[in-house]
Amino acid sequence: MDMRDRVNAALKDAMKSKEVDRLSTLRLINAAIKDRDIAQRGTADEASGVTDDDVLAIMGRMVKQRLESARAYEEGGRLELAEKERAEIKVIEDFLPKQLSNEEVEKAVDAAIAEVGASSIRDMGKVMAALKARYMGRMDFAKAGPLVKAHLG
Repeated sequence: MDMRDRVNAALKDAMKSKEVDRLSTLRLINAAIKDRDIAQRGTADEASGVTDDDVLAIMGRMVKQRLESARAYEEGGRLELAEKERAEIKVIEDFLPKQLSNEEVEKAVDAAIAEVGASSIRDMGKVMAALKARYMGRMDFAKAGPLVKAHLG
């Protein structure tokens, strides 16, 4: 079952069990996927449609956005809104693969550097591409980037 089907099945379950908060988050995920479908219309990517990797990337961005919003709400003293954002994150994370630990990220970066034969900072793009191909949805690339830079620099 692909990611889109999993989201739709969860959406139906949430409707049946009348889980209002979960349902609203699942609808947001569905809308983001459909937005991506619309954006791909008329492009070369249209034939393949939205892939599972695309859906994982969309969900990863959604989690990041909600983390930033929750942080801003907490700083502004709006704890009830921050809590709502964190609840949405939990629903989204149900669909994401388990995130790699810091040690696993460290090992993955070392392996990717060895795999592409990177020797200088100029090879950073190749290393990041290898990491993204293998660990999409399981690694925070914003944190992996500085790690790669440190290893190459």
